[in-house]
Amino acid sequence: MATLYPSLEDMKVDHVLKAQADAAPKVPASIPAPLPALVVPSAPPASPAEKAEPPKPAALPVLYPNLTDLNDYMGLSLSSEEVQKNLGLAPAGGNAVTPAPSAAGLVVAPVTGSDLGIRRAEIKPGLREVHLCKDERGKTGLKLRNIDKGLFVQLVKANSPASLVGLRFGDQILQIDGKDCAGWNTDKAKRALKKASPEKIVMVVRDRPFQRTVTMHKDSMGHVGFIVKKGQVNSLAKGSSAAQNGLLINHYICEVNGQNVIGLRDKEITEVLTNAGNIITLTIVPAVIYEHMVKKLSSGLAKSSMDRSVPDV
Repeated sequence: MATLYPSLEDMKVDHVLKAQADAAPKVPASIPAPLPALVVPSAPPASPAEKAEPPKPAALPVLYPNLTDLNDYMGLSLSSEEVQKNLGLAPAGGNAVTPAPSAAGLVVAPVTGSDLGIRRAEIKPGLREVHLCKDERGKTGLKLRNIDKGLFVQLVKANSPASLVGLRFGDQILQIDGKDCAGWNTDKAKRALKKASPEKIVMVVRDRPFQRTVTMHKDSMGHVGFIVKKGQVNSLAKGSSAAQNGLLINHYICEVNGQNVIGLRDKEITEVLTNAGNIITLTIVPAVIYEHMVKKLSSGLAKSSMDRSVPDV
């Protein structure tokens, strides 16, 4: 589930809406608000069956019936229809900031709440079970590496069984066919996959525990405010969306809007960023972790065989 305010820009919009609500004249609870006059055309007398039906309640007025000042914010629609569609993205709990409720008990959703990039890059809490098989050559398309007594996905090859079940770089493998992987080294993991059944390998997986996501907005020039050097965030522009939303240097970019960019040249990563739309969600990992994870993995192998498909949502 995406967070309620995935970027600082969303929180600023919420502050504007709250200010509008605070500035609106207050109506005492004891005095009902006047309803607009309705012109009802005359109708023939109702039949006894129609009289038995209870009258339908009148529609309640919405808090923000017209968001003309924000309808084109960052190129996204903030019409009442879009707002209503995004209301379901608010989580049931957590530390997200909750906007002020309206008179009808509704909340205003963030402008990036329905962005596909956020949903594709989402790092979900908890565990999941995947069922993996082997291809006609007996391969899974998966390379694993041990870090701090844990076992992690080092490489997922394109169009492989591992890519088809949604495994991604940095996922932690907790169990393989019911056996705990804590303390396994890379060789033991490789032997376990080799001995496993070609028809079904059951894995228990935790989503990318070393990684986090940062959502930011492009400015009028199409920039978000950081420079990439050898796949790593090298510098940040002061006051930029990247800096304001918590992007850090000495972190490698693993994904752009959920699409893997590991092993690509800086020029290729920049091209992906350029074509990514006005809202960008980066998946990043600290340099010290990344360099350990890709150790002994040649850059040519990562570039030529890494799965770069766009995740399903």
